[in-house]
Amino acid sequence: MTDDVGEVITRVHREEWARVVATLARRLGDLDIAEEMAAEAFATAVERWPVDGVPPNPGAWLTTTAQRKAIDRLRREVKRDEKHREALMLIDIPEPLGAIDDDRLRLVLTCCHPALAMDARIALTLRMVGGLTVPEIARAFLVEESAMGRRITRAKAKIKAAKIPYGVPFREDIPARITGVLAVLYLIFNEGYLASDPGKEPVRGDLTAEAVRLTRLVRALLPADGEVAGLLALMLLTEARRAARVSVRGELVALRDQDRGAWDRVLIAEGHALVRARLASGQAPGRYQILAAINAVHTDARDFRDTDWSQVVALYDQLVRLEPSPIVRLNRAVAVAELDGPEVALAEVDRLPLDGYHAFHATRAELLRRLGRGEESRAEYDRAIGLAGNTAETAYLTRRRDQLAGPQGRSPDLAAGLPVPS
Repeated sequence: MTDDVGEVITRVHREEWARVVATLARRLGDLDIAEEMAAEAFATAVERWPVDGVPPNPGAWLTTTAQRKAIDRLRREVKRDEKHREALMLIDIPEPLGAIDDDRLRLVLTCCHPALAMDARIALTLRMVGGLTVPEIARAFLVEESAMGRRITRAKAKIKAAKIPYGVPFREDIPARITGVLAVLYLIFNEGYLASDPGKEPVRGDLTAEAVRLTRLVRALLPADGEVAGLLALMLLTEARRAARVSVRGELVALRDQDRGAWDRVLIAEGHALVRARLASGQAPGRYQILAAINAVHTDARDFRDTDWSQVVALYDQLVRLEPSPIVRLNRAVAVAELDGPEVALAEVDRLPLDGYHAFHATRAELLRRLGRGEESRAEYDRAIGLAGNTAETAYLTRRRDQLAGPQGRSPDLAAGLPVPS
């Protein structure tokens, strides 16, 4: 395979996998077959495209190839399997009226069926729609890879055992599934925002763009839902900073050091408008609305020094009351360090049960650094580097560690502060 064709196939797999699987799942009503046939279609592309050339519409070629392979397989098995006979008949049935008209959004909704446990819904959808690997999903959930693999397998088994159809969900199906849908979209966006796989690009714009696109579709279906608007605002305000988040050396750039002139002001304006509209509604905000408001404070500041940290801490206080998780408390402590100092923040961080989480050790490293406890700081950097999967983040942490000058840890940029959310 030539390098150029190999690169095209890699890109097409990233961009088209979810679309192909979603289309086949809708037509066949069987996720396992859809996934297998999509994989076979990509394998065929690896064999044929270097010889025949890349087709003008790679996604359509893959979908057609996968569908033909599915038809061939089902015809071979039709005599012994009634389920496959029904699937074969479903391929060309016209769509019913009132259906959601985006295959990938429909796959999100079907994977988020209420019959599945919430963690199973999220994990399955990340695998099938987000195209994330099992190790990537495991890192997102902070669990072992083997445990996550079993969770996804059980979700598929539950679908078969309960005879949950991969049919066409309707608009009235959405409210019962929206919590899981939003959680999935948020995790897909986060994996793009800071990719956990060291073999992938540190920032995956394909995932962030797809998460934003799907969230826009959900908002069009549920325009009055505050959490949908909040999630969209959160994504837009985060995506607006993407161009400034990684340096030319491939190193993560902390928020305080980012070139704010490179931020996308159009996305920021749209995100701020959504946040203001939710505030004007007078309704109690949910998780995503509060996170969007925190990002609105950051993106409203002309300079890092102008950040209203008291407002950020107050918003985190709201979020802690709503979701008192250790990770939320860790993020709050980062803001507390800017408002009340590193000693206060470190006391809060040290109470959190997050020893296997790289950001916990990175935060401790920076707080210890500011307190002049260089030897302890270096050890925490080492732990964070060992746990971090993102290459840009690893590069940043490595540089910060290597800047420590001697056992006291004092260096020219000692007062640089914590790497608040990038």
